[in-house]
Amino acid sequence: MTGGAGFIGSHLTERLLDMGAAVTVYDNFDDFYPGKEDNLTGSLGSQGLKVVRGSILDTESMRKAMADARVVFHLAAQAGVRYGLAHPKKAHEVNVSGTLNVLNLAREFKVQKLIYASSSSVYGNPTKVPISEEHPLNPTNIYGASKLAGEKYCLAYHSSFGLPVTCLRYFSVYGPRGRPDQVLYEMASRIAAGNAPEIFGDGTQSRDFTFVSDIVEGTVLASLMADSVGEVFNLGYGAEFSMNEAAARISEYFRSKLPPVYRPAYGGDFPRTLCDNRKARTKLGWTPQVSFSNGLIEFLDWFTKRKPRKVGRL
Repeated sequence: MTGGAGFIGSHLTERLLDMGAAVTVYDNFDDFYPGKEDNLTGSLGSQGLKVVRGSILDTESMRKAMADARVVFHLAAQAGVRYGLAHPKKAHEVNVSGTLNVLNLAREFKVQKLIYASSSSVYGNPTKVPISEEHPLNPTNIYGASKLAGEKYCLAYHSSFGLPVTCLRYFSVYGPRGRPDQVLYEMASRIAAGNAPEIFGDGTQSRDFTFVSDIVEGTVLASLMADSVGEVFNLGYGAEFSMNEAAARISEYFRSKLPPVYRPAYGGDFPRTLCDNRKARTKLGWTPQVSFSNGLIEFLDWFTKRKPRKVGRL
């Protein structure tokens, strides 16, 4: 699994180990955000786990790690919409060139399936909601464009070489071990420190927040279903919440009464996402289980155990 020490990858690693699978985690543990080593703490020592430090841009290192793989979960990426705007070359190198390296090695070793973690960012500004897999693909930012390029390469390798690939478009994943640059984590960090939440734009923009355990289950199902090959699936809960509402709920959790501070919207942002997940429900048998209300509390409970807070808990 590439990116197996990251936010989603570490949860997927635990799930696969619980299933009795042998898992090789391939991760470069870069300094994009700290604490990735801690993400694997619960898995270290598990029978069947192997951890390899390496970059998906290092073909030879990855070749050694992938030699015995039957299923490849490709989760490694340069994440972050705002980061991609500031570092477009890195986003391209990791998300496009790195994905090509993974695809070439998967073809070389004739893997049984490759699961590619894509993003709802490939849709850009929605022309209609809920957003189905048939929605036009018009990414409005560098991150979305790079993820779409990787997705297109995956599907081209399937049609050109018969490589068994499945692409999953994740919608606004959140939960324990989330990245510090993610919106809910950033809000929690500011509010817990006694500061006002910061919102880019007017706060009416919404996201279909999807809990990490639901994403993991959908990813596992996609790897097991034979008829998922060559297909693209949305994985999103199917409900949307505005940034204003998210900030209000986090403020309530920490008993903060400070109103949000509004900043200018950043380039490439889009007004809303709302997932049409009927294809995943029908073809994968996937049903998301964790509502935003319950998932947010679980995330914030985890967050308070990891970070000191300066305001009281309800």
